[in-house]
Amino acid sequence: MKTAVYPGTFDPITNGHIDIIERALKIFDKVIIAVSVDSTKNPLFTVEERIKMISEAVKDIQRIEIDSFSGLLVDYAKKTNAIAIIRGLRAVSDFEYEFQMALMNRRLNEKIETVFLMPNEKFTYLNSSIVREVVSLGGDISDFVPENVKNELKKK
Repeated sequence: MKTAVYPGTFDPITNGHIDIIERALKIFDKVIIAVSVDSTKNPLFTVEERIKMISEAVKDIQRIEIDSFSGLLVDYAKKTNAIAIIRGLRAVSDFEYEFQMALMNRRLNEKIETVFLMPNEKFTYLNSSIVREVVSLGGDISDFVPENVKNELKKK
């Protein structure tokens, strides 16, 4: 079974993230959505809240697992027998950072590949920070996140 890890803070999960998960499942037998515990991004939601939102948002998608991790991503990937790390690229501006991380991960464990996937073009501008900002200013985020996530963001 070919397993890939899709890591991130997912604070919150967006429709762009879900698009990447669905694309990854066309390539891999199983995708582990790995929520980062060691985020330097000062997340709005706790790890437990993020996992709960993800679980509800992807409940109809088969062949996924949701977990959290801390420490080095390549160590987590090895522990879960993953052969690849999935990263989404929305724009050229994402590439430089992601490329550096991919090379470092390869240096740390050359057996784990990084696979870059592009989301549907309607999600290329979308990220969790923008969603949080739009909702904080009273904007409609219905097209950007699943319904359960929209409701949780409004509560916060």
